[in-house]
Amino acid sequence: MKDNHNDEDLLGNVIRPSALRTLKPTLSGRSTPRSSPTFRRLPSTRTPRRDGRSGGGRFQWFKNSRVVYWLLLITLWTYGGFYIQSRWAHGDNEGTQVGFGSNSRNEYVNSGQNQHRELKSDDGIFNVKNRSSRSLVGNGIRLNSSIDLSLTEEADVILPPRIRPPRTVPSKKRSKKGRRGSQSKTRGRRKFGEEHRTRDAEDVLEEQIPMSNSTYRLLVGPFASTEDRILEWSPEKRTGTCDRNELFARLVWSRNFVLIFHELSMTGAPLSMLELATELLSCGATVHAVVLSRRGGLMSELTKRRIKIIDDKAEHSFKAAMKADLVIAGSAVCAQWIEQYLAYFNAGSNQIAWWIMENRREYFDRSKVLLNRVKMLVFLSELQSKQWLDWCKEGNITLTTQTALIPLSVNDELAFVAGIPCSLNTPLTNPERMLQKRQMLRQAVRKEMGLEDHDMLVISLGSINYPKGQLLLVESAYLVIEEQPSQSEVRSMTSPETEKKTSKLAKKFHLRGITLKPNSTNGTSQISISDSLSGTDPTRSEITLKTVTEQKLKILIGSVGSKSNKVVYVKEILELSSKHSNLSKSILWTPTTTRVASLYSAADVYVTNSQGLGETFGRVTIEAMAFGLPVLGTDAGGTKEIVEQNITGLLHPVGRPGTKVLAENLRYLLKNPSVRQQMGLKGREKVERMYLKRHMYKLFFEVLFKCMRIK
Repeated sequence: MKDNHNDEDLLGNVIRPSALRTLKPTLSGRSTPRSSPTFRRLPSTRTPRRDGRSGGGRFQWFKNSRVVYWLLLITLWTYGGFYIQSRWAHGDNEGTQVGFGSNSRNEYVNSGQNQHRELKSDDGIFNVKNRSSRSLVGNGIRLNSSIDLSLTEEADVILPPRIRPPRTVPSKKRSKKGRRGSQSKTRGRRKFGEEHRTRDAEDVLEEQIPMSNSTYRLLVGPFASTEDRILEWSPEKRTGTCDRNELFARLVWSRNFVLIFHELSMTGAPLSMLELATELLSCGATVHAVVLSRRGGLMSELTKRRIKIIDDKAEHSFKAAMKADLVIAGSAVCAQWIEQYLAYFNAGSNQIAWWIMENRREYFDRSKVLLNRVKMLVFLSELQSKQWLDWCKEGNITLTTQTALIPLSVNDELAFVAGIPCSLNTPLTNPERMLQKRQMLRQAVRKEMGLEDHDMLVISLGSINYPKGQLLLVESAYLVIEEQPSQSEVRSMTSPETEKKTSKLAKKFHLRGITLKPNSTNGTSQISISDSLSGTDPTRSEITLKTVTEQKLKILIGSVGSKSNKVVYVKEILELSSKHSNLSKSILWTPTTTRVASLYSAADVYVTNSQGLGETFGRVTIEAMAFGLPVLGTDAGGTKEIVEQNITGLLHPVGRPGTKVLAENLRYLLKNPSVRQQMGLKGREKVERMYLKRHMYKLFFEVLFKCMRIK
């Protein structure tokens, strides 16, 4: 009885289910009553209603929710990532990574020795402080050919790897065929990765020279802000340069193009491809750019001009090229990409136009197996085309691909500033008005450079390396500068004692008088001698009495900070100039920039001293001629086709023999300002006749019409 009573008490505490209550489903699809053994009963002290109202249920939901855990994990991961990135960006990793850190990449080196203005960040140029005092040239330490190795060893270069998440595919489930396929697809990417890491190592090495006046002594520019202030115009304000009525614009309208850039340095080939992409976009075409190496400073320009960039240099770029109406490769260096693209898509050879802009044997050897596998080969000059054909004959290669010739041109931005009629002119900015503003720009830039009116500024723009011959130019300038009188000698020539000696000389040789006549070209006063004796040789008198205001030679070299510069070569020039004080005071340096109109406006003479086979064409040559500058060039390559001897400039041989000839040409133009002006006018006329944008794209229309699949 006792046991029965206890059983009844226990049953009385149990909440019996209602007849309308739903049954709990099971895996078998049947309903299980609450009275079954598998039904889990609630504790007697708690009820469902009380459990639902209590706060413990909410805590139980929070505890069992996986979403909350994932949110917390993501928050902690994000915070940790931002913290590490912030520490890295503020220079905590200095010593392990070269080229990163707030003190080395995001600010310029200040120098107290600079009497001219410091660099401005108009063009986004960065420099890196030199962490090794032994690499500075100005400290009197002799440099040798082993400097590359010492810089690499002392810098402890660690390149940041490109991290890509691995594919989470079990290796056991992948078949041999699948593994082979993946290896073949990634083979091209590995090659590009190795090449990119090699170029990154070169970039780190190139940044060892600090961009400051303590190293270069006289570092001037860039002058983009001065251009915008005086010209009241900048390239960003343009609305498009395409002439819709031209055949070129009608042909490329709504077409799809893929352009292959071998790098993004501010040199001839990348700049030409950048302007071609800009013209295609303004004419209504779709343009994608494949950049094989991002070394250089044109990435910001590509972004600014809204040119779409394909990051992948392998499979994704191949697929984009397959859909394009035409693929234009802008350098012989693109041979590797073309080879891999043709291996990926055999029929792609019918849609590739190869615009070759190099003229060196090493580039030919790299490209020769692919010359007959593209639709058309495009060259810059007749001499370059002839040279490549000769190399083909030497290698027993029968060239079956069509060839074309498209010289470069002066873009509309430079033609606009130079005062040449172009598509950017408006009633308020007509060519006559721009000529006046260009003269104002010249005066402002020369004042910022610290130049006098009687200084003859000779400029040479481009990458500073052996093929460009800047060292030979400096040697030629040394031969001229050492002959120039110093400031003390010029003062002594105009002193009262000198005037007494001159008057005695005049009486002795029965000279009628010495008058000062202003030179209409440069504003200087020269001594004019009128002889009363018919037997006196006037040329001898001119040699005996020098000009009161002697013209001074100044050399400006660019482009400092370019990724194509060679450190050893730059230091050789700095070492040579540091040994001679007069030479060091006469050399100016300017950073790499795309805003070169101010430099051309301030200059009096341009020098292109390319060695070897010479310049392929010389884009800077025609740009200088557009601004009315005489050109002193080497008698080789495409320069011979542009510069006419004694008409638009003067030529000199390549190599060491050309050093003395170049010095003589500099000396001749230094003493004859009127000849400079006459040659400059002839060169400008030739540019207007042959090397404007409309001439170039007229030839481009013929090439595109033959290459594209016209429907």
